[in-house]
Amino acid sequence: MRDKWVFIGCFLTGFSYRFLKSSSELSIKRVIKYTSALLIVCLLWAFVGYLFTGRYLKGEWYACITAVVIMVFLVIQIERQVILSSKDHKLLHVFRVVIALAMALIGTVIIDQIIFKQDIERRKMVTMDEEVKKIFPGRAEELRRQIDEIDSTILSKEHEKKLIYDDVVKNPFVFAYERQVKTDTSKNSVVTTIRKQVHNPKANLLDPLDRNILSLREDKMEKDSMLLSLRPMIEAELKQNVGFLDELEVMFSLLSESFLAFCAWFIWFIFLFGLELFILVSKWGETETDYDRMMTQQMELHLKRIDLLNKQQGDKFQASSSD
Repeated sequence: MRDKWVFIGCFLTGFSYRFLKSSSELSIKRVIKYTSALLIVCLLWAFVGYLFTGRYLKGEWYACITAVVIMVFLVIQIERQVILSSKDHKLLHVFRVVIALAMALIGTVIIDQIIFKQDIERRKMVTMDEEVKKIFPGRAEELRRQIDEIDSTILSKEHEKKLIYDDVVKNPFVFAYERQVKTDTSKNSVVTTIRKQVHNPKANLLDPLDRNILSLREDKMEKDSMLLSLRPMIEAELKQNVGFLDELEVMFSLLSESFLAFCAWFIWFIFLFGLELFILVSKWGETETDYDRMMTQQMELHLKRIDLLNKQQGDKFQASSSD
């Protein structure tokens, strides 16, 4: 089981498992130490990536898992730069401290927005009421304008219906004239006009008008219902569209007004900043092990082989040129 753990540690940290197996216990313990610190940081950022994707990016479970994989991959690659570097690489260590500071700030902001979720929701109720007051008048005015237009259209249609109805009641029948052309025995055209009494054709316009007026009244009832429920509808939209920057502003105002909230935020920041510097601090205090010396000897051996190969090729070139 320990060999499997060491193998996983070598895979994560970038150490050579083949060389580490033949190294001392001190070298193995160092890899285990790096692996433990790396897994802690990976677990933390996997949690942060999952929460951020699900809460603010509205991602499904597979999108959250993808974010976890990406975050873990990035953390491993960043930490490897420190683990596999030499102790004398001061600039890289300074750069890692800057990255740790930024990552601790980001992680603290996201985690604290989850921890202080209830406080943020209560504070957002105040800001939400102000946002509703800004949005409500414009939408309400637009709905009232549409309702007024429907009312005027209904009045116009009802007036048109009344005129048609009065005309049909007054004149239920009208005369229609039909011309007939006939040819007599002398092949002369004879035009005959026939007058018929038929039902008033305007009566056929009443049913379509009734259906149109009914449709307009249903539309007006729908608009009236929307106007009555407009405020709860706007509040639901604002609650559904959770914005990271909006909650960040609420969080900032909460921290600036409450010393206790700021202390809780600062404790989380120090904790995350310390986790980010776990590996870097361990790197500063470490001494050279037999694994490091084996790596150095292997490099020197390869350099000697390269020098010997270059010398042999040079000798062959001189011999061929002298011939």
